[in-house]
Amino acid sequence: MSAEHNPEVVWQTTAIRRSDRPTAGATVWLTGLSGAGKSSVAAEVERQLLAVHRPAYLLDGDNLRHGLNADLGFTARDRTENIRRVGEVAKLFADAGLVSIVALISPYLADRHAVRNMHEQDELRFIEVFVDTPLAVCESRDVKGMYAKARAGDLRHFTGVDDRYEAPAAPDVVLRPVDGSPSAMAGRVLDVLLPRAVRQHTPVS
Repeated sequence: MSAEHNPEVVWQTTAIRRSDRPTAGATVWLTGLSGAGKSSVAAEVERQLLAVHRPAYLLDGDNLRHGLNADLGFTARDRTENIRRVGEVAKLFADAGLVSIVALISPYLADRHAVRNMHEQDELRFIEVFVDTPLAVCESRDVKGMYAKARAGDLRHFTGVDDRYEAPAAPDVVLRPVDGSPSAMAGRVLDVLLPRAVRQHTPVS
């Protein structure tokens, strides 16, 4: 029986309200094919936020599979559970006043929609960023050799080869290779997340 349906598991309300925290949190969710550049952009978003003294933390999909999601594979069911877990962690970070930056392939529309819903139900900001890099470009990068293994049949359930990727229908931000360096792309994300005037007038300690 899940906690959701177990009457013995009761939500504990704390004395601290979200308004008591010094900063407002949010989740920035970067989705796209393997090799699209999600991690590079996410790292830049984190760096630029910390540069203006906004608490931020990067949740990278590969890193999380070393711990939190080490028990999950790459079947459709495991991918859905992977996204659910990361979404719950991101929501907690956002509630704590951090900007949670998630870099995950997250190939399925329904899974990403569920994460957005869980944020919106708790009145937390959720920004979906589609790193729209063409498959051919992603394959040409292939720094991990994953596409080559998938094409050879040595790697199954690989997004873009033998598993589908469902592009966002209405992302908050779309980033393409023509948009420049990861730093420039991160700047576009921050333009949506944090007004430029606020960034320019943040005091430097």
